[in-house]
Amino acid sequence: MFSGGTHHMGTDQHSAVPSCDLVKVPERQGLETVDILRLRGGCGPVLHEDADSTLSFVVPMGALDAWHLPGVSGAQAPPEDDRNWLLPPSPERALTDPAQLRAALGEAARTLAASGSDGA
Repeated sequence: MFSGGTHHMGTDQHSAVPSCDLVKVPERQGLETVDILRLRGGCGPVLHEDADSTLSFVVPMGALDAWHLPGVSGAQAPPEDDRNWLLPPSPERALTDPAQLRAALGEAARTLAASGSDGA
């Protein structure tokens, strides 16, 4: 389901979000997932990385430690000036709940498979 990975973002005086993990997925699957989560009122900040054609969902730090998924690997956080927020962090937007994200990613993958799109 995932072709990207997870990585940790720390807090510093320039960081827009608290310490967190990122779940990186292909752009098409990510956009479908954002739609599902927004309909359910549970989508947190999301990074859009044009160069990789990926979206990264921001989840609480450590939430993915026991979340073993095929294809998930480590990656470095993007430089601060390269961040392009699809949904920027804000006081009103909590981090995405990992259980809700996992369910929405599965639903998005099934939707894309049914429509003939591979999600990449």
